[in-house]
Amino acid sequence: MKLKISHSFWQILGIGALAGMRTSSAPVITSHILSHHHSKNLEHSPLNFMQSKTVANTLKILAIGELIVDKLPSTPNRIKPAGIAFRCLAGALAGASINKATGGKVITGALLGATSAFASTYLSYMLRKTTVKNTGIIDPLIGAIEDALVIGAGIGLTESA
Repeated sequence: MKLKISHSFWQILGIGALAGMRTSSAPVITSHILSHHHSKNLEHSPLNFMQSKTVANTLKILAIGELIVDKLPSTPNRIKPAGIAFRCLAGALAGASINKATGGKVITGALLGATSAFASTYLSYMLRKTTVKNTGIIDPLIGAIEDALVIGAGIGLTESA
């Protein structure tokens, strides 16, 4: 199948934003897209592994684990330095892979994905905390709603590819 990503800039920003909400979402969505739409641009690249169906399926299993762990009271806030770093790395990996697959520069995609993930990390954190405070709804339930939003947006992004 030929790669059908037509608006890579917006997809990279969107997938990067999802990384800010759920770290694993960006690599999962990207690998899913690329495993169904192989790109010759990635074939002899260190990013070629993102086109593997095995990698895509493994990442999906790991993402389920993240959805569960996020609800535990012992899970640190996403704005802790390690959380931010992993979210930015996930956004960078996704952005670099998509941009390279569509003939763009790896560094451009990585910077777009990481920047979007960084901004989304803080915005989604503040939105979640404000929603819990103003509504009285317990945090794990708001987290589940956030999960549904990430999953729905991820499906939308994969279908637009």
